[in-house]
Amino acid sequence: MSGLLLLEDGSRYSGESVGAPGISYGEAVFTTSMTGYQETVTDPSYTGQIICFTAPMVGNYGVGPERCESDRAHASGVLMREARGPQWTRWLAERHIPALSGVDTRSLVLQLRERGAMRAALVTGQAALDEVMAGLSGFPSMAGTALVDRVSTPAPFVHARSGRARVAVLDLGCKRSLLGCLARAGAAVTVFPHRVEAARLARYDGVVLSNGPGDPAPLLHEIETVRALLGQVPVLGICLGHQLLALATGRQTFKLPFGHRGANHPVLARRSGRVLVTSQNHGFAVAADDDPAVSHISLYDGTVEGIELPELEALSYQFHPEAGPGPHDARSSIAAWVDALRPTRRRQALAQAA
Repeated sequence: MSGLLLLEDGSRYSGESVGAPGISYGEAVFTTSMTGYQETVTDPSYTGQIICFTAPMVGNYGVGPERCESDRAHASGVLMREARGPQWTRWLAERHIPALSGVDTRSLVLQLRERGAMRAALVTGQAALDEVMAGLSGFPSMAGTALVDRVSTPAPFVHARSGRARVAVLDLGCKRSLLGCLARAGAAVTVFPHRVEAARLARYDGVVLSNGPGDPAPLLHEIETVRALLGQVPVLGICLGHQLLALATGRQTFKLPFGHRGANHPVLARRSGRVLVTSQNHGFAVAADDDPAVSHISLYDGTVEGIELPELEALSYQFHPEAGPGPHDARSSIAAWVDALRPTRRRQALAQAA
């Protein structure tokens, strides 16, 4: 069965349907990761997006439950030059993800780089294209769209019960690999919904603001939560969490033309001069020119990749230190943060009372 990708500028890309039938809308983006296709599709940060893989072949090594970054697929669609292996395409179909193989991904990526990420419709099977384009014109832009409510846990849960430090994770679309890294670093980890009150999080030794999808600017409740936490408990922000920390401290964010998505992005750590090869997945960035708090910068375009605010016991990374998928250059930063955590005043008071 044939399929079609329609972009909001009128461009069309054809391919063979290898996933679920139907019509799917989303923001067309691309990722340069050579591996980790299953992790990518199950990453909550890809909610509302149709992913174009730049790797020439996708699906080579099959699928496995241990590679899922969440309990379901979140991408709106998948575009590939060549899909390899029935396991992968069957996995996509079973999760109701439309997908095309045989797409001229090189041409598509060049267009997205030149014109920016844009709204798109992925069509497999019979459909009236004028109706599809009408639906596409009414589909909301990613800018100004809050998506966290679609991916955050509905109720708190414990990921790891024991550890030398108690860490609360504000779930904005958290990946399983981030929780695993925290636990391996020695943290007892509890995950909370994005609407939790700051006072509840402040009882822990540290708070992690997780990755997640969408525009950070509309997340007013979450920004206020972060602002209330600052100075009360150590805070670590990852990706969307990094952006929320920036907004909570008076900085601004903006939409990148086509985003940073892949597992080969070089980042300079300013203090050490070390270059980290990192995993990234974001369409928005922090605006902070000449800001002394900026600790890391992208060597692709000079955008902010890290902030350190020692007076508030807060730091954040735009990239993904947990690297799921991707290189492990930055994984030690999570362990270093956990190692530096001290018991909260509340726990000290309880210990003295006992």
